[in-house]
Amino acid sequence: MRFLACLLLIALSARAAAAEAEFVRVWPGWRAAETFERISEYFGGSEASAREPILRTQPATRDGYYFLVRVKTATALPGAKFALSVIRPDHPEAKVFTFPAALPGKETALHLGLTGADWPGGAAASPLAWKVALVAADGRTLAEHKSFLWEKPAK
Repeated sequence: MRFLACLLLIALSARAAAAEAEFVRVWPGWRAAETFERISEYFGGSEASAREPILRTQPATRDGYYFLVRVKTATALPGAKFALSVIRPDHPEAKVFTFPAALPGKETALHLGLTGADWPGGAAASPLAWKVALVAADGRTLAEHKSFLWEKPAK
């Protein structure tokens, strides 16, 4: 009986840790700079990113390949970060980009953008494979989502 109780506790704690964060959806795609312009910018305001935060590898450049990420967290995650691994068409090795991610304890959408020299392919290029991971401040991977081609299927 104790053995079964221990197994149940282990299963419940593993499930609780897995539920700490999850990716609801990841939409990759090219975005031109114009798609980020808002009416407030025509009246002297800055780029509006309050509703969906926009994180770029080269903040001064808006054109780029973006990952619109929708992530759900059970609690606030101060000090967390996104680790975006991408295999670009011009380079066979994965390149990793990190973005700060102080997430509240709810469902959040944000843009992770590879811009400027970090995405030299322009609108015509797409990554060969990608993986995005949410990493806690202590280095634990809380959740990850990857493209179909990221790894070989298990046999």
